[in-house]
Amino acid sequence: MQRLTLGDFELTAVSDGDYFLDGGAYFGVVPKVLWERKVKVDEKNRVLTGLNSVVVRNDELTILIETGVGNKLPEKMQKIHGMPAKLLDNLQAAGISPEEVDIVINSHLHFDHCGWNTVIKDGKPVPTFPHAVYYAQEGEWQHAHEGQRDSVSYLHDNYDPLVESGQMKLLKGDAEIVPGISVRIYPGHTRAMQAILVQSGGQTACYIGDLIPTTAHLDLNWVMGFDLYPLQTIESRKKYYAESIPGKWLTMFTHDPEIPWGYVGKKEDGKMALTREVPVVT
Repeated sequence: MQRLTLGDFELTAVSDGDYFLDGGAYFGVVPKVLWERKVKVDEKNRVLTGLNSVVVRNDELTILIETGVGNKLPEKMQKIHGMPAKLLDNLQAAGISPEEVDIVINSHLHFDHCGWNTVIKDGKPVPTFPHAVYYAQEGEWQHAHEGQRDSVSYLHDNYDPLVESGQMKLLKGDAEIVPGISVRIYPGHTRAMQAILVQSGGQTACYIGDLIPTTAHLDLNWVMGFDLYPLQTIESRKKYYAESIPGKWLTMFTHDPEIPWGYVGKKEDGKMALTREVPVVT
């Protein structure tokens, strides 16, 4: 668990644990001889993958960005990925109860990003964070019901009950949630994936979602096989770097098992890299 201060906000990185993804799918067309220099791979060609959520707090609000895998995966998916289900325990360790959360924001609705949106109670999915307003993109919710290539990644119990009750608000593009917290569309992984920007005191942090899932994916062309629109991913990364590097944005990584955030820039050889250590309070 790591903390830092950004203007008037306190940011706390909180994990739902680690799970496994296929290394080939994780790095797409990048040859294994290259990507295995950056990450460890097991005997099944799987890469250990983080599940990083971020709690953003000020004197008035507690905002949770992303909710991990949760505890509702079917048995088959548990055998493939694992189901660590540590988010609620780690929130408690950080002194945060589900009842305290005012806002939940999902970058998109794949199972590993919104799993703790709900829990099963008396056989039915109910909100894990009962007093929170949830936010996702309308286009993402629509896509979840279209049966596309990534349909296996959507578990409707994570969001449909919230949409039906009105507790989840579906956005139509870039939007401000509350002062200092906004979302911005970066298509590629899915057509309506959104990043979450935190801005205060002249500083910006961005939870970039699966546009740049880990520090091993900083190169423009190191695109996941999971991305539905890989060429758009590259263009979205270009757009992001064009603003975030000169603006000295803190980039928050969804799936890095060791590094939840850092500052990204170009090295002398032109390659992308983390360029500055982040001061943290653990």
